[in-house]
Amino acid sequence: MNKLKDIITELNLNVLSVGDNLDIEVTSGCCCDLLSWVMANGKKNDIWITVQTHVNIVAVASLLELSGIIISSGLTVDEKTIEKAKDEGVTLLSSSMSAFQLAGILYNIGIKSEG
Repeated sequence: MNKLKDIITELNLNVLSVGDNLDIEVTSGCCCDLLSWVMANGKKNDIWITVQTHVNIVAVASLLELSGIIISSGLTVDEKTIEKAKDEGVTLLSSSMSAFQLAGILYNIGIKSEG
């Protein structure tokens, strides 16, 4: 089982916003920077890796009921996006690792793509 809280620990992710879903089991994910693609292909409880940092990512995650968003490559997330994530109950995370590295680690611990 890969609970969101365990993934945060395993990948040493920085927590920017915590939703109420840390005990949710994450079994799949997506890695994409095109919001329309994520909206069309993302699944409930997916973990999403992206380099996008604008406030619209929170709307997508909330709409799809994703388990969380990981901002990769050490990018800075502005306070407006963090506050929106807090308001919407979206778990927003960041990492200095690249999207490729994060996806590889997630895959190796059993997080697969459903698509």
